[in-house]
Amino acid sequence: MRSLEMRELECFLVLAEELHFGRTAERLYVSQSRVSQLLRSLESRIGARLVERTSRRVALTPLGSRFLERLRPAYGLLGEAVDEARAAARCVAGRLRLGFLGSASHLMTAALGLFHARHPRVETDIVEITMADPFGPLRRGEVDAAVVLLPVAEPDLVVGPCFEEQPWTLAVSPRHPLAGRGTLDAEDLADCPLIAAAPPAPGYWRDHQAPPRTPEGRTVARGPAVATLQEGLANAAAGRGAMLLCRPTAEAHARADIVFVPVTGLPPSELAMVRLRGSNSALLDAFARTVESSVHSFRAHPFTAAPSAKPPPSRRAMST
Repeated sequence: MRSLEMRELECFLVLAEELHFGRTAERLYVSQSRVSQLLRSLESRIGARLVERTSRRVALTPLGSRFLERLRPAYGLLGEAVDEARAAARCVAGRLRLGFLGSASHLMTAALGLFHARHPRVETDIVEITMADPFGPLRRGEVDAAVVLLPVAEPDLVVGPCFEEQPWTLAVSPRHPLAGRGTLDAEDLADCPLIAAAPPAPGYWRDHQAPPRTPEGRTVARGPAVATLQEGLANAAAGRGAMLLCRPTAEAHARADIVFVPVTGLPPSELAMVRLRGSNSALLDAFARTVESSVHSFRAHPFTAAPSAKPPPSRRAMST
């Protein structure tokens, strides 16, 4: 049997998640032609097609789906074994300062719990970063890595791994005309001003969280510009506008003076870990691996996945 290459397996796993050669190439930091080359090489080793590619779509073959089902947990176990060996060899220790935006998701806290179980000599600081300055704490050296909303198009930052995609909800006052709706379409956003992040957050990033137009091109009015999630919620509760939030954030901030209405027709919300380009370290690499393990576990068992250890003791700091 011809030996398998880890890069080929990694490429197949990412392609199976993205079902898009361009996005796979971006995540692996290679060209699309290199993705095609790695896939062809893997299929040659196996002796059959794993992926069907047409001008309109990319899909796994039945054999590719079965291969993915067996490969994903095995690859995760291999990653864990490598992490444990690296920890023993490098004695991973020190302090990890991790920033988060808005609210720490259940996957982020699960990853922190697993990370602490694997690397008990690492102390963890959890730092809240503001909507108005999502990348500043990284650049100022206040955090080592941050979990922020995509998109991130900053040349000096490296993106990944990514957390799960989530649908949007609209936070409005109970008195708002849309508050009684069971669900909203993206076109309904033209009927209410959207609360948005204030500068210096980049314009493209602010527009993704509060789009200036609906998918059909209707103008969406701008509501108040806010620095923090709590400022945004307070403005929504006061009826000064509506605010788009991902579903987990909405669930974590349920309150009597705000109604959260599901919104369809928008690209999903997604969180990702980011760090400064060139900031590679054993500690950051180990945490990135742990995030990947937690995400893969959740995707395989979305209703049973839970932290494998209690979250680490942390010193919580609030950024200004």
